[in-house]
Amino acid sequence: MACDWSVTASHMGIALPRPRQVPLLGWLRISVRVLGMTALLLACIPLYYLWKLFTPHNPWPRLFLHGVTRLAGVRLRVVGEKVHRGAFLLANHVSWIDIPAIAGTTGSAFVGHDGLAAMPLLKWLCELNDTVFVARHDRTSVAMQVQAVRTALSDTGALTVFPEGTTSDGTGLLPFKSSLISALEPLPDGIAVQPVLLDYGPEAAAVAWVGDEHGLDNFLRILARRRPVNLTLRFLPVLGGAELTNRKTIAAAARAAMLAALTR
Repeated sequence: MACDWSVTASHMGIALPRPRQVPLLGWLRISVRVLGMTALLLACIPLYYLWKLFTPHNPWPRLFLHGVTRLAGVRLRVVGEKVHRGAFLLANHVSWIDIPAIAGTTGSAFVGHDGLAAMPLLKWLCELNDTVFVARHDRTSVAMQVQAVRTALSDTGALTVFPEGTTSDGTGLLPFKSSLISALEPLPDGIAVQPVLLDYGPEAAAVAWVGDEHGLDNFLRILARRRPVNLTLRFLPVLGGAELTNRKTIAAAARAAMLAALTR
C-alpha cells in the first residue's frame, strides 16, 4: 500500500506520511498500542540505566522489544533450537516486526546501516540494544566495521544481520549480499552461524514493507490490524564444515537452508 499524501506535523516542522483507508477503530487500536509501547519504554529506561551500573549484560532492551512484539498484536511461535551464546544470525527481512521479534526471543543486537544513525531518537534507541552501524558505501572503513561487528558479537552474545540488504515480500528470498557477512571471514573462534527464517505464513505479503511504502505507514498499518500477525521464528541448523569456508559459501548455504524451510 503506497502512500501518496501526507499531513504536516506543524509542531515539528516536518511532513509525515499517513496510511490511507484506516478505519476509526484502526486508529483507536494504533493509539492504544502506541500508548502501551510508550509506557513500557518509560518504565524500562530507568531500569536499563540502573542495570548498566552493575553489569554489561542488560536484560531491559530484550524485555522492552518482547513487549513491543506483544503490544503490536504479534502471535509469535518459535521452532528449532537457538544458539544461546556466540550466535551470528542470518535472517530474512520482511517488516519492522522482525527486529523486536528476534531481539525479544534471543537478546540479539543488530547490524544496521548508517542512515539510521542520522536520526537522533532512532539512533539512541538502536544504541540501547547495541546496534552496530555500518556504512554501506564506504569501502575505506570496512576493516573498522568488521572489528565493530566482532566486538559486538563478543559483548552481546548474539548479532543479527539481514543479508538481503532490504525487505522482501516474505514469499521468497532476495539474493544475499555476502559483503554483509565479511566480519565472518575468517570465522572467529566460538561463533556459531545460524540461519533464521521469519515465516509470516499466507499473510506475509500483507505484512511486508516493500515498494514505495513509507516505514511509518507500515508501522501504523500493522498496529491498526484487528487480526493478530502470526509469525513463526524458525531457527535452522547451525552451518558447519565446507559451508563456513568463506563469506560466499556462508551466504549460499544460509540462503539454501532458508529457501528449503520456506517452501516446506
